[in-house]
Amino acid sequence: MHRQNLLQQLAVYQPLDAHEAGFLARTRQFVEHTPDCFERSHLSGHVTGSAWIISADRTQAVLLHHQKLDRWFQPGGHADGNSDINAVAFNEAIEETGLPPSQLTPLGHGIFDIDVHRIPAIPNVPAHDHFDIRYLFEAPTGIALPGNHESHAVCWFDLDAIQLMNHTESCHRMVIKTRQRFHARSSANTAGH
Repeated sequence: MHRQNLLQQLAVYQPLDAHEAGFLARTRQFVEHTPDCFERSHLSGHVTGSAWIISADRTQAVLLHHQKLDRWFQPGGHADGNSDINAVAFNEAIEETGLPPSQLTPLGHGIFDIDVHRIPAIPNVPAHDHFDIRYLFEAPTGIALPGNHESHAVCWFDLDAIQLMNHTESCHRMVIKTRQRFHARSSANTAGH
């Protein structure tokens, strides 16, 4: 079954809090009951993939200024039938940031974050839900981000500044997860010396 890989990842995923647990439950139910969940032609909603890209020194993350929505977001996009959402996130990150593929490193194979959000209606497309599956990636600190035509800008932002650029709870949650994951490792490494 083409949904099995994602369902297996969802089955073992541990959400940060009750709010994200609700997104997880909704996403699992949607994927289980929607054979064409990876197709944007499923107009009530579909699975999308996003990349949370952090710098090698763990102090910054990448946001792009989305041309259509006029807001700052992490790179990501539609699966268009591809059931390998990790690959979707990777490909969208390369396309939208302009990074060479060799400079973007996956950090683990599991899901990093889950969000369900409503996309407003546009001509010929009704309002619908994005069941967004996010994966964690690393790029060299300070590497240039050329971007592409879909964005006004692609920039590195200090983790402290992310919330100023994107006020959403989901973006804040990814900053919290980044700090928890890497601060805990840094503290453990320091204690071991």
